[in-house]
Amino acid sequence: MTAPVRPWDRELVRVGLFGAVFAVGLPTANGLGFVSDYYLNLFGKYLALAILALGMDLIWGYTGILSLGQAIFFGIGAYSIGMHMMLESSGKGVYGEPVPDFMIWNQVYALPLFWKPYTSAVFAIGSSLLLPALLATVIGVLTFRRRLRGTYFAILTQAIAFAVWLMLNRNEMKLGGTKSSPGTLRALYVVTAAVLVGALLLAQAIVRSKTGLVLEAIRDNERRLEFLGYDTAGFKIFVFAVSAALAGLAGLLYAPQVGIITPSQVGVLPSLEIVIWVAFGGRGTLWGALVGAISVNWLRSVLTGTYPRLWPIILGGLFMAVILLFPAGLIGLAVRAKALVARRGRAVAPAAVAASGVNQHTA
Repeated sequence: MTAPVRPWDRELVRVGLFGAVFAVGLPTANGLGFVSDYYLNLFGKYLALAILALGMDLIWGYTGILSLGQAIFFGIGAYSIGMHMMLESSGKGVYGEPVPDFMIWNQVYALPLFWKPYTSAVFAIGSSLLLPALLATVIGVLTFRRRLRGTYFAILTQAIAFAVWLMLNRNEMKLGGTKSSPGTLRALYVVTAAVLVGALLLAQAIVRSKTGLVLEAIRDNERRLEFLGYDTAGFKIFVFAVSAALAGLAGLLYAPQVGIITPSQVGVLPSLEIVIWVAFGGRGTLWGALVGAISVNWLRSVLTGTYPRLWPIILGGLFMAVILLFPAGLIGLAVRAKALVARRGRAVAPAAVAASGVNQHTA
């Protein structure tokens, strides 16, 4: 007898197929000339945003905490690597000064103190991951320890996102508002795809562990868990920090491929869009977060070129359709379709045997 296939084995096969297509197949097709650099760059952006959606699914889909400030952490990662790239290009711009050109425009001729560590690539990468996690930990301690939950937490994170967006727009920190960086390379795409596969495996390890069971219990009935003696605040702080680190990682990989990061990608609206990605794909499934992020952003790329003014309406319509028609998202639809086909198959088999005139028990 063959041993039964374990769920982890199936998941590893799916992840392997995903990695083979996106981390190996697409770059190979690009090298052979079947996929253009433009489309490879576009898919690199989608995969980076899928990492952001994974973090959102961990905190919202599995733990039931709606955070409307995930774009803040994404922005920290993107601005961190953008600052490093701007410093790398200093002295090569229009003015030839040892500071980025936008600082000259703002009459800043000496590099601000907090910019100086970003001359190091290691510091910039570490900042992209650790600063979001640290900020999320601080916010989590100040809120979850005080039993702030539900709608109140969502409103608070939304207010923080708006404050950060306003600060970046006013340029009080001399960030310039926009960071330009070189175009993407095939190697950067491969790194993004490989990191996404690693992030997916990490997320699966978390949700399949005992910690993952506690997170789902928090989502389903947090008060009962507290009655049983669990420190639910500690678990929520942990998952919030992990989701923030994944968001920072997404920003770190996104900015060099797109070549620009602006305050419009850090505020309230981007945070709401992340929620729509996860809901559209199917929250609480991980794969749904990937499918939602890639499909919605692909739709954005296609439709904004033809109907730019209609895109917000289309995005809102997608969210309404998810809520009213298929609350389990695309993954839920696929599961229901698979179950329906299986039921029909079981119903057709006895009917076919009876029609053939063969005794069912003999058959």
